[in-house]
Amino acid sequence: MRKRDPLFWTVLLLCFLGLLSLYSASPDRSFSLRGNFALRQCLWMIVAFSLFWVTFSVDYKKFYDLAYLLYGMNVLLLVLVLLLGRATRLGAQRWLGVGPFAFQPSEFIKITLVLAAARFLSGKDLHACGWRTLLGAFLLAAFPALLILKEPHLGTSLILFPILLGMLYAANLRRDFFLWILFMALIVSPLGWFILKEYQKNRLLIFINPNLDPLGAGYSVIQSRISLGSGWLFGKGYLSGTQSQLNFLPERHTDFIFSVIGEEWGFLGTSFLIFLYLFLVKRGLAIAARAREAFAQLVVAGLTTLLAGHIFVNIAMTMGFLPVVGLPLPFLSYGGSWLTSCLISVALILNVGTEHSR
Repeated sequence: MRKRDPLFWTVLLLCFLGLLSLYSASPDRSFSLRGNFALRQCLWMIVAFSLFWVTFSVDYKKFYDLAYLLYGMNVLLLVLVLLLGRATRLGAQRWLGVGPFAFQPSEFIKITLVLAAARFLSGKDLHACGWRTLLGAFLLAAFPALLILKEPHLGTSLILFPILLGMLYAANLRRDFFLWILFMALIVSPLGWFILKEYQKNRLLIFINPNLDPLGAGYSVIQSRISLGSGWLFGKGYLSGTQSQLNFLPERHTDFIFSVIGEEWGFLGTSFLIFLYLFLVKRGLAIAARAREAFAQLVVAGLTTLLAGHIFVNIAMTMGFLPVVGLPLPFLSYGGSWLTSCLISVALILNVGTEHSR
């Protein structure tokens, strides 16, 4: 790899900022794995960066041959989650575990979907293809989305479709098809209300008015806004955020890690973080535009959309501009499966970028 590639160093910096933020968000800052999220994330980084180097070292063209196999295996793991998965304290069944080790197959389906969809679309002229091709692409996303929705995990199931749309745009799908997709989504979306869990319906209602249940479903958003607003320009200082340090902010190590940064580092700190993310997305799009093969271009476009979608939704969610749907922030939120998924995505992007820069 070109070790001077700015994308690689940007990701390293984001991982470092993530460790700092997780240390601040940890209830226990001793060398105990039980409560020190930063220490646990360090252990996950060893696994994640090992898979990063493996993914980068393999010729990306081999992933074309393996695309459907990897996708099928991942879908099988999603089925096993529903049959044998571990449940959380809130009843969600999202993890597969062997002894003390557990991982989320739903985080990796985002990557295998990109690979499978890229192979499916790369040999087709979407200006000439009709609805049958478009339906085939959407079925690739719909089947795992339904399995993930059953876990349930609404945010992850929904993010699969914007990823696919980003790939369709990169594949030059006819613009009138996008208008039809939007029209059909608007017609079908009200029916989705009836398949949502009660807590998911509450999240949507709270999005409209958080004060409907300020001590219940609306509590997280209210505390997140307070955290971000209290940081002002320069923040309260590292390890000095009252909302996070006094445990007012729920899920501060996962969904609301951005609020921790906003409270401690203020507007300048969050602006710097957003600048790093914008550079990451811009770099990914530049690599996609430079790719000379359809499969490579679609893979990079899909993975860049994956990262950009999580960044946008998570930050908007913490600010109260979108409902709370449980999408983590790339490289910062705690979670071994998510961190590994992000680093594998970047490895594939750099893999394509290195090959097509020669």
